[in-house]
Amino acid sequence: MTFDDILKSSYVEKFSSFSFLDAFIALLAAFLLGLFIHAIYKRTFSGVMYSKAFNTSLVLLTMLTTFIILAVTSNVVLSLGMVGALSIVRFRTAIKDPLDLVFLFWAIGCGIVLGAGMLPLALVGSLLIGLVLLGFVRQRDGDLPYVLILSLDGETAEVQSLSYLKKHFAKLQVKSKTVTSGHLELIYELRLKDNDTSFINELQGISGVVNATLVSYNGEYAA
Repeated sequence: MTFDDILKSSYVEKFSSFSFLDAFIALLAAFLLGLFIHAIYKRTFSGVMYSKAFNTSLVLLTMLTTFIILAVTSNVVLSLGMVGALSIVRFRTAIKDPLDLVFLFWAIGCGIVLGAGMLPLALVGSLLIGLVLLGFVRQRDGDLPYVLILSLDGETAEVQSLSYLKKHFAKLQVKSKTVTSGHLELIYELRLKDNDTSFINELQGISGVVNATLVSYNGEYAA
C-alpha cells in the first residue's frame, strides 16, 4: 500500500466531503433554540424546587441531539449502528413533573429537526410551543392553589377561623381534620390571587389559633 492509497481511503473522502459551515449553522441554531427552551422553562416552572442543572441540560440536549442526527443522516450504516448503541442506554432519573417530560421531548425534537436540516420548522414549532406554554402559565397565575394548615385550641377557634376564611375565599375545601385532646389540626385547600398572603397574619391573630402555615400546592386537584 502506497502513501497515495492511504490518502484515497474512505475516511479521508468522508472528511473532505464534510461541510463545516452546515454543521456550524445547525449547532448554532440548536444552541439558540436551546436558550429559548431554557427561558420558557424558567418562566413556566411551577414546581417546588427549581433545578438549574436540569434547565441547562435542555440546552445541551438540543445541541447533542443535533450533533447525533447530523452524523446519522450522512451515513445509513452509521444510523443503524447508532440505533443499536442508543438502545442499551437506560435513563434512571425520575421525572416528577409531567411538564418536565414535555420539555425533554421538545429539546430532543428540536435537535432532530435541526439535524435533518429543517430550520424553519424548528423555528416555527418552537415559537408556537413557547406561546402555548406561556398562555397556560398566564391563565394559571391568576388563581394559585395553596394548602393552609391550622393548629387550633378548641372548637371556638375552629368556628372563628372558618368564618374568617369563608369571607375571604370563594373556593375553600377541607382536606383533613385531626382532633387530639381538644387540639385540632385542619388542612384547607384554597386559591390565592396575585400571591397575596397578608390574610395569614390576620388569621394568626384570632384567639385560639396556635399556628398557621401556608404551603404552595403543586399536585393535581379538581378545578
